[in-house]
Amino acid sequence: MSKGIILYQSKYGSTKKYAEWLKQEKNYVIVETKKAEITYLQSFDTIVLGGGVYASGIAGLQFLKKNINSLSGRRIAVFAVGASPYDDRAIQQIREMHFKDALQDVPLFYCRGAWNEDCMTLRDKMLCKMLQKVVAKQNPEEYEPWQKALMSAVGRKCDWTDRQYLAPLLAYLGEVE
Repeated sequence: MSKGIILYQSKYGSTKKYAEWLKQEKNYVIVETKKAEITYLQSFDTIVLGGGVYASGIAGLQFLKKNINSLSGRRIAVFAVGASPYDDRAIQQIREMHFKDALQDVPLFYCRGAWNEDCMTLRDKMLCKMLQKVVAKQNPEEYEPWQKALMSAVGRKCDWTDRQYLAPLLAYLGEVE
């Protein structure tokens, strides 16, 4: 078997950026999730899936769920990329919602992404505007971290991507090799 592969699904570019940085660090093969074939993945010892966080879901995770039984015996890790700062409670909620059964032991890492309304699809812009209106009705002193990030990013371009967010994933990958 080969060393490792990074699968990624990136809507606005941050997840792709992290996947490319990870490739530079680990010299793994990199493939978009939508182009991945399970028979090819079976030739790798380590599989890392990266995807953006949208409405508490992780892009590309469905591919992993669908194929997890065909990947038994491999080390698998997931990194999620979102505009919000890291928040233990939010990550735990994502784990509880999506990392059940065969995925329960798959480690989940988080990297902070970017925010650029100019690049968003019309649908995403509308969803964000609706969410901002709902959050704006709350007391700002009681905002959760993701709500603070959402409200502070309105009308701005923000890029929080940083290689340092990969450190815990890189440490994990170093431990399992």
